Amino acid sequence: MRSIVFAATLLAGTFLVSPASAQQPATEAPIPAEAGTMPAGKLDGAVVPQSYRLDLTVDPAKDRFTGHIEIEAEVKKAGRYVWMHGRDLKVAKVTALVGGQPVSGTFRQVDPTGVALVTFDAPLPAGKTTFAFDYDAPFGDGPAGMFRVKVGDDWYSWTQFESTDARAAFPAFDQPGFKVPWTVTLRTPEGLKAVSNAPEVKTETANGMTVHSFAPTLPLPSYLVAMMVGPFVSVEGAVPPTPQRSAPLPVRIVSTKENAGKLSFALEGTKGIVEHLEAYFGQSFPYPKLDQITSPIMPGAMENAGADLYADSLLIMDDKASTAQKRNFGMVVSHELAHQWFGDLVTPAWWDDIWLNESFANWMGFRIGNEWRPDLNIGAGGLAEGFGAMGIDALAAGRPIHQPIEKNSQIDAAFDTITYGKGGHVVAMIAAFMGDTKFRDGVRGYMAAHKYGNATSADFFKAMAEAAGDPRILPAMQSFTDQQGVPLVTLKRAGTDSWQVTQSRYARLGMSGPATKWGIPLCLRQGDIRECTLLTGTSATVTIKSAGPIMPNAGGTGYYRFELPAKEWDALIAATPTLKSGEALAVMDSLNASFYAGRASADQLIAGARALAANPDSYASGDATGLLQAMADRGVIADSAKPQFRAFVDALYAPQLKALGFDPRAGAHAGDDAERQQRRMQLVELLAGTARDGVLRTQLAAAADAYLGGDASALDPALFGAAFDAWLATRKLDGAKTLLDKALASEDPLFRPAALGAVGSSGDAATAKWLLDEFQDKRLRQSEKLNFVRSVVITPETRDWGYSWMKAHLDELLGGGAGIFFGARLPQILSNFCSVAAADEFEGLRAKFAGKSGALELERLVERVRSCGKLKDARGAELTAAVAKLK
Repeated sequence: MRSIVFAATLLAGTFLVSPASAQQPATEAPIPAEAGTMPAGKLDGAVVPQSYRLDLTVDPAKDRFTGHIEIEAEVKKAGRYVWMHGRDLKVAKVTALVGGQPVSGTFRQVDPTGVALVTFDAPLPAGKTTFAFDYDAPFGDGPAGMFRVKVGDDWYSWTQFESTDARAAFPAFDQPGFKVPWTVTLRTPEGLKAVSNAPEVKTETANGMTVHSFAPTLPLPSYLVAMMVGPFVSVEGAVPPTPQRSAPLPVRIVSTKENAGKLSFALEGTKGIVEHLEAYFGQSFPYPKLDQITSPIMPGAMENAGADLYADSLLIMDDKASTAQKRNFGMVVSHELAHQWFGDLVTPAWWDDIWLNESFANWMGFRIGNEWRPDLNIGAGGLAEGFGAMGIDALAAGRPIHQPIEKNSQIDAAFDTITYGKGGHVVAMIAAFMGDTKFRDGVRGYMAAHKYGNATSADFFKAMAEAAGDPRILPAMQSFTDQQGVPLVTLKRAGTDSWQVTQSRYARLGMSGPATKWGIPLCLRQGDIRECTLLTGTSATVTIKSAGPIMPNAGGTGYYRFELPAKEWDALIAATPTLKSGEALAVMDSLNASFYAGRASADQLIAGARALAANPDSYASGDATGLLQAMADRGVIADSAKPQFRAFVDALYAPQLKALGFDPRAGAHAGDDAERQQRRMQLVELLAGTARDGVLRTQLAAAADAYLGGDASALDPALFGAAFDAWLATRKLDGAKTLLDKALASEDPLFRPAALGAVGSSGDAATAKWLLDEFQDKRLRQSEKLNFVRSVVITPETRDWGYSWMKAHLDELLGGGAGIFFGARLPQILSNFCSVAAADEFEGLRAKFAGKSGALELERLVERVRSCGKLKDARGAELTAAVAKLK
């Protein structure tokens, strides 16, 4: 699974929870003593499912759907009570068929997370039993469970079950270790199409409905089951036979009617990515067909076996799409399709091993995406994401990649930047240290040993150790997966050609963490000489005989930060314009971290920004002024120096844009290579946004005006965000109303979110208040409402008012069925606050988040905001003075 936006859903209309999506309170009747203790996490194993037969009647135009499910199971422990799962289901009938004799029962949800207790009229003996349930349930309004959306004049429904939302669609034993075949039947209004994991084998009409029958699936856990219904359009093709597969693989791209004619790019791209993945894994695609499906409100993508689901913007494009959009396609599609092997074919036994899925798939997304289209430079993005994760991992409040998960409420918190960013970077580091071939062989061995089954971290580590032939690899890997924190490697000269290297745990200024030791695959580079060692002790001496500045993280693949003496820092900063992308990113991350820790000077920070801006790689140069921008947004750079900061950014980037040339018209620069196109778009965003360049903003506003007036050629879609921001600056609330109406009248997967995003982040107080307090429109989707809240709170000009609004509505925000990313990430929208007082204020929210998936993220927020406040108090004056003197 891969998230590309802040969160999954929000609450409809005036921000109150709709009955269809709210979690209904669990029944409070006492649990009989004979039933035992309610399982807050794993079920007790008293019943083990063997297969499912699922028959649903799905009309997306209605509020509810109906279902009948039969579960073949092995009862391991005789008794009247069965613990299982089901959330917000209205169960009309429960039967257990034992030896041909029915036993009636009742179904009762006893916990808001969907733990249910089934009570039978008579004890069930140990042995084979068929459980049957008749029920109905509400569609969700956002991407959780079985959800529906009206697109144009038509209703569609999709499913999104990871992690625990399958229980909102049917009664089941909903945990990843129960991996069995599923036979799905979908009854729909005539004329609608249906998609599920397996091929459709029969379509017939019964009682005025179309009955879609699907072949039994290969073994799957409940979270990977998929069911989509609607008047979909599609394009079909096949991946030709490969050395790993003798027959063509059927592939379809499936989307809503509005996207007809825009599916061919995704079809051809999917074919190529499948071929690269089969070559890496050394085996054929694990399932008999592949459907790639899109939804306008999916916040990312989901690896349902044979039926992946994506946000519209990830697949709906053509060859004229921006470099950024094509990069997202390559990375996310590679990520999700890698899951077909690593996650679907071999599935974690329990959620504490979900990092095996996501960390590996994240690494594969960047690696295979880069193989598919080397010209897009997708691979460097994986390192950028890993360095981004270090900011979270450095906090005392946090978690390791691999951690015990004892309760359902803890599961969704595992889908965070630690699992994706840190996990992917650690995989890259181990693969680089082991060597690509040995690492690949370890992966292949792991897959072969657990094909169509379940596995654990111990199984993966064992396979890697065997492939490496080096007993040190296993403890080194576990030191990164099983411990929280970021290693800091401090270098000091120990002689002409040698360095003393010392490891410690990185901490920000005024903060501390426990003493921690890692097995660090440490690689230094000086000139063309690279020297690697496994640093397992506190310190060691490394000899490297070459000339030039020392690069303590060769290739940037190491998941660690480094510290240098001031003279060595200055030399490395001076060399940054010529470094490869990964090394340039490593330099800037460690330099920023050094400033945050109270060591690097403000002048060095600014020098680093200048140097990185001159690097030709778009990942490196695009974020050169990122920390300085954050310091300005959070008030560490005082208002008095912000004009000089904006002038600095303008002087840094305006000559680069002039050299590249700029025309805002659609396709004006389509002939440029991908990296040049991406660099130009980054420069426009930096100059129009951060620098507030008046000439450029006027040009963009004029192009936006022409586009909104009907001239579709006036503005390239890659510029929508910057241009609409400039257009709104002088039009305020009236302009926001106009742009919002045009956005809601459109289903364009680029225009609609860009226009809505510009309105939400306008920084205009009147617009913010109107959006959250007054605006109502049935065309506005729940996820879009959430993004308004996010934008208002994050934008500096409306931040304080936005927080007051959020605090007043926090119960409603946390009370809905909002999907995997919502509650766990809600505190992140407060991350631009920066003071000890604000941290104290946010501590007061703990009671609201207690027992919810966002509890850990709130603790991270409090620490991050407090740390920023301490940095402002200690170094704000120094940084402000350094910026104020810039020419």
